[in-house]
Amino acid sequence: MFWVRLRSSIILTAILIFFMVFGGLPLFLALAAVTFVGMMELYRAFGIHRTGLAVTAYILCAGYQALVWFGWDAWDLAYLLLSLAVLFAVYVLTFPKFQDRQLLEAFFGLVYVAVMLSYVFKTRQMTDGAYLVWLIFLCSWGSDVSAYCFGMLLGKHKLTPILSPKKSVEGAVGGVVGAALLGTVYALIFKDHITVFGNPVLSVAVLCAAGSVIAQIGDLAASAIKRNHEIKDYGTLIPGHGGIMDRFDSVIFTAPIVYYLITALQLF
Repeated sequence: MFWVRLRSSIILTAILIFFMVFGGLPLFLALAAVTFVGMMELYRAFGIHRTGLAVTAYILCAGYQALVWFGWDAWDLAYLLLSLAVLFAVYVLTFPKFQDRQLLEAFFGLVYVAVMLSYVFKTRQMTDGAYLVWLIFLCSWGSDVSAYCFGMLLGKHKLTPILSPKKSVEGAVGGVVGAALLGTVYALIFKDHITVFGNPVLSVAVLCAAGSVIAQIGDLAASAIKRNHEIKDYGTLIPGHGGIMDRFDSVIFTAPIVYYLITALQLF
């Protein structure tokens, strides 16, 4: 299993580098594909993947992708409110086919996967985005690796004994420290290309530390959803890792936080 995971990780990293370097349309289309697959995996876990609510959510997701591509960020909230209204329309016009829980799950999937993951593309489109977008993955996957290593070496106190018995407080702290250190090294190497911050090394270190906290919450949140629905993995698309949602759970949470932290830190 270790070698299967390692091989998948190497291939996934190579694909990630390709699309992040090119950006633009290739990255947009790749993220759109990942988004639709992720929504399907989540809806399958909820048991609504073959329903009219799910189909409506996929169509609404396509509309949201158009907003992202054209950079119409000012319309995001209006579109989400419209999306909720459309899902409510399906709910009431087909009543009593669906339960209110299913309505909320359909809308949740649209926000949780489509909206939050879109911030990877939005970050790549920012000034210095070719370098800043990697902070999302330093915060998420870098934090994950650091937390695992610290947890294996020093872990004694359980972080969430019922939800994730193998995770420790020491591992969580190590994840934050590790992400901050990785961010510092990254900023020292690429500081000449990160011009949006007055002090790129300090800003990136703080950003990665904060992003690590959010990434770990995202990872635990995805685990909690799986526990609630009694599944081990969201899918089998990535050998040794599971589905898209299993590999991108922390990225989904981290992407919007990194985007807004970059915006906020430019003020200092």
